[in-house]
Formats: sequence, C-alpha cells, structure tokens
Amino acid sequence: MDLGLAGKRCVVTGASSGIGLATARALAAEGAQVLLVARSEERLTEAARDVGEGFAIDVTDPAAAERIVGECEQRFGSVEVLVNNAGTSSNRPLEELTDDEWEEQWQLHVMASMRLMRVAVPGMAERGWGRVVNVGSSSGKRPSLSNAAYSVTKAAQLALSRVFADTYAGEGVLVNAVAPGPVASPLWMADGGLADQAAEAKGISREEALDAAQKKLPIGRFGTEEEIAAVIAFLCSERASDVAGATWSVDGGAVPLFI
Repeated sequence: MDLGLAGKRCVVTGASSGIGLATARALAAEGAQVLLVARSEERLTEAARDVGEGFAIDVTDPAAAERIVGECEQRFGSVEVLVNNAGTSSNRPLEELTDDEWEEQWQLHVMASMRLMRVAVPGMAERGWGRVVNVGSSSGKRPSLSNAAYSVTKAAQLALSRVFADTYAGEGVLVNAVAPGPVASPLWMADGGLADQAAEAKGISREEALDAAQKKLPIGRFGTEEEIAAVIAFLCSERASDVAGATWSVDGGAVPLFI
C-alpha cells in the first residue's frame, strides 16, 4: 500500500533508538524526508545513517521547538509530519517520587509535545495539510503503579492530542496518538531497563520478570518497535484521512477497553 508519504517532510523526536528510530525508518522507507531528533549526538549520528538527518537537542529546552522546526525548514522545508515520541520511564513507587521527578516527566511528555505542536501545527494549517502523532502509552489509559508520574503525564499527553485535534482538524491537520503497551525496545530490554528494575523490585530474576509481564498481555508477548512504527506511519499518511483525535491502542490487548 502506498501511504502517500513520498517527499513529505517529517520530524521524529526520541529518534536515536526504540520506537522513534523504527518510526523514522518506516517513514524513510515510504520516501519521506526525515529529521531525527534526540539528545545524544553520538547515538543520533549512527541512527540517522541511511535513514535521514540528525539534529541533537534536548526537547525539554523551552527553545527547542523553534530550533527543531527551523532546522527542518533549513534542511528540507516546512514541517508536514510531526511525531512526538521522546519519552522515558523508570520503576518508581508513588511514595518515592520527588517533585523534580514529577516535573521532569511533565516537561518531557507534555510541555515538549505541546511546544512542538504550537510551533509546527499553525504552519501546517496555513498550507491545508499536516499530520501529528503523539506517542503515549497504555499507562495513560490505565494507570500503572510502577511509575505514577509517567502514567499521569501520558494521560495528559493524550488529552493534549485531542485538544489540538479538535482545534485543527477542520484545517486539514490531523492529530492523533498511539498508546503502546510493553515493547521489546531498549526501554525494557537494555541493561538496567524496566525488566531489570521490575526484577529488582520484586526480588525475582530478569527472566521471571519478563515472563510475568508477558503473561499479562492477551497476545502473550511484548510488541516490537516495528509493529508500533507501522501504526504510526499509517496515521501520518494520506490513508488516515478520516482519523482525527483518536488514541490507537497498540498494546497486544493490554488495556481491556473497546473504545
């Protein structure tokens, strides 16, 4: 299926690994021009090879949105597709979360997404076409006790998506979100990642922690980065022309909701 993305100018944040990198690859495979954004210049240089061009910046910097959009304009032209993917989590009980940790999650998941949309979307509206996909989490639909700050800010990100969708859909800019469940990405699988953290918190082995997490999923396994990226790419495309304000669960059935 031709997604109609050839030549589209795309920005993907959190693109040096995981879902972000898989999304950049999926968009590039459709012929899109992709600006990969992440904090680590070294990792970004490697990730961007044969995919697109990299721009190293911390998206939580209040000035980052203007700089990212300006960088895309300089290299490719005006932003037509924006994927707000930058995000992270850790295993933190509610009573241990500090004010600084709550603020960090808020800035990363909500304010960074809001600022980029606030800068990029009006231009899309003026041109009469645009796509935005915010990468949320199943934890934003059903709160997780492993990190309340992550769940709460991901829920806020989903609400933010709907606000922008309702504001700009009539002008040809379609804003949607995806809500992945556990994914076999570095966030979970890297040394010291969520699998290791869950194992330590429960006093079990890494393998036991992964097995327990997968047994909670109706499909019996974690999703893959490519599976999430495929849905994101579709929502970025011409083929998703009747989808606005949605939050698509891509979670292997983790959240037992049918809406």
